Amino acid sequence: MILVLAGTSDARALALRIKEVGYPVLTTVVTDHAANELRQAGLEVYVGRLTAADMEALIQQQDIKAVVDASHPFAEEASKNAISAAHSANVPYIRYERKSQPFRSEKLTVVKDYEEAALLAAEKKGVILLTTGSKTLHIFAEKLLHLPNVRLIARMLPRKDNIEKCEQLGIPQKNIVAIQGPFTKEFNQALFQQFGVTLLITKESGKEGAVDEKIAAAEELGIETILIRRPTLDYGTVYSEFSGVITTLYRLVPQPINERG
Repeated sequence: MILVLAGTSDARALALRIKEVGYPVLTTVVTDHAANELRQAGLEVYVGRLTAADMEALIQQQDIKAVVDASHPFAEEASKNAISAAHSANVPYIRYERKSQPFRSEKLTVVKDYEEAALLAAEKKGVILLTTGSKTLHIFAEKLLHLPNVRLIARMLPRKDNIEKCEQLGIPQKNIVAIQGPFTKEFNQALFQQFGVTLLITKESGKEGAVDEKIAAAEELGIETILIRRPTLDYGTVYSEFSGVITTLYRLVPQPINERG
């Protein structure tokens, strides 16, 4: 069986491709919503956050032959745990990561992490739209909410825990956009104009996350963008195409020829 760290649309597609070529697949995700989508696609799912020790135990219990890490480019902790677990369990680790996109704009500033993004935003002030998710929302709330001449708009997935986190951090309902993307350039522009956005903060999540649509929308409206660079990890074996993952699985995890599709 192949363990696939999933949770995104491209990870789901990769897991299905691995299954199609003949390997039994177990996917892992954090939320019930993501799990339901995988089950509807015909995939077996483990739901819940996994430490490195948890994942190693799962590898042994399920007789996992290889770990395919197709987690989000910013799911740094999940990738570290997967690398550690695969190493400890002595099974191959393969990383699938979305292609990175180069961006050039006079209105664009690239920063190394969330902390740097928040500090820069504090200098610029204005109406700030966050499209960085809920996990790091506290960093921006701490640095920005108390400042005069700042309105912080949080765009995030429409989940109960996200709304509750906004409430705990002091972000008012009128400044929450609970909606699931990805979105077109035109949709982004309408949203930016609706709120009078002067600064966009986003992550380099790849084309699948429609980062290019957000940046293009902001640029056309003359809105500044702060782009958070992807974390840098030593993944070892990395591919940005499904074919590379499949070819490597064939090499590392042999199958009887009649099982291959």
